[in-house]
Amino acid sequence: MNIIIAGDGEVGFHLAKSLTELDHSITVVDPHSELLQRLESETDLLTIAGDSTSPQVLKDADVANCDLFLSVLHDESINLITCILAKKLKAKRTVARITNAELLQPNHRDMFRDLGVDELVCPERIAAKEITNLLNHTVATEFFDFSGGLLTMYLLRLEDGSPVVGKSVEDLTHVYRTMQARVVAVLRSGETYIPHSDFVFHAGDLAYVISKPNQLDVIKEVTGKREVAIKNVMIAGGGRIGRYAALTLQKEKKVTLVEENLKRCEDLSTVLSGTLVVHGDATDIEMLKQEGLMNTDAFVSVTNSSETNVLTCLNAKKLGVRRTIALVENTGFINLSQDIGIDTIINKKLITASYIARFIVKGDTVSSKWLSGTNAELIEFIVGKRAPATRSVLADINLPEGAMVGGIIRGRDTILPARDTQLKANDKVVVFALPSVMSRVARLFE
Repeated sequence: MNIIIAGDGEVGFHLAKSLTELDHSITVVDPHSELLQRLESETDLLTIAGDSTSPQVLKDADVANCDLFLSVLHDESINLITCILAKKLKAKRTVARITNAELLQPNHRDMFRDLGVDELVCPERIAAKEITNLLNHTVATEFFDFSGGLLTMYLLRLEDGSPVVGKSVEDLTHVYRTMQARVVAVLRSGETYIPHSDFVFHAGDLAYVISKPNQLDVIKEVTGKREVAIKNVMIAGGGRIGRYAALTLQKEKKVTLVEENLKRCEDLSTVLSGTLVVHGDATDIEMLKQEGLMNTDAFVSVTNSSETNVLTCLNAKKLGVRRTIALVENTGFINLSQDIGIDTIINKKLITASYIARFIVKGDTVSSKWLSGTNAELIEFIVGKRAPATRSVLADINLPEGAMVGGIIRGRDTILPARDTQLKANDKVVVFALPSVMSRVARLFE
């Protein structure tokens, strides 16, 4: 696949680096020549310095032979114009990053498709949705549904004293025979492992678990996790993520939002009728205490500063807040933040990559989740009528090392696969895979 990425900073840079291990031809268009020099020094990608709204720059990038055009600049207007121009210049499919969630309404989506923008992605809206999901599923550090909840992915941190620590995968199979869940990957000290039968779990591991519906009680028993009832939420940062999250959370929870900019506070007060909007600095712990931090069940920090978000979450945790979520834009901070005790990290680069991955991977994909702390993905494929994976049982389909089938959805039924499971055409299959093997995995299900 020929892919062109138009960016103006770290999102485009992260996407480009993440895709270098996949079997695609990638060109990056960016106005910042110094960023392109850095990208060239770390990858073998083709780079072009220039304005993506220039038809000549797009022609120089060979847009006429582009299978997928991604415009992920910070300015949504430029992204929309860029995609419209790319489509006019014969790009097959275009995806634009936006910040205004109103554009996601069906009538607006149809209008932009008519203009040549095939897909819209709003990382801020997706991040806010993740926050609300996590506050309703407090056992997990991350949470993601496949096929409307027929299969669910939980990321679970294994603490000291957890019943699973010191046991192998095979031990769990014997002890919990009725558990309809499986561990597809473990993140340990920055390394990603695919756990086979002799793999032993350690305290501090982050385990990615694929589960059938209604298995949460068993998962809690196995891992020693307890649900936290979230009634009071404090949000630091009144940008788009904070606003979108508050709009949803205020329907069921008591929400306080702290914002440093007075004008933004005034604007938020007119929109968030069910939220207490406080003008103040989120790093001022005494002020947060006065506004009820000590009685807060969850603290969410989504300011424009990763350092502020990490610091405020750590302070909240120290003061007894049971659930903390931080927006961290520097991907290098993710493992560090998780290691020092923040419950969940939200990263817009990974969110954008997760959304876009479904258009990049060969084969018919339904959804994808780019996993925090690792370049690996969970991808939901639809098995093709002539797919190689349908010709033999799972044990014999030559799934490459670095990949694992986590679950299968057949109609409304869910199947946790065994070695003798036979895939059928039109099955939906959730697969964990490292980037280096993703193309080979996708070909099995085409």
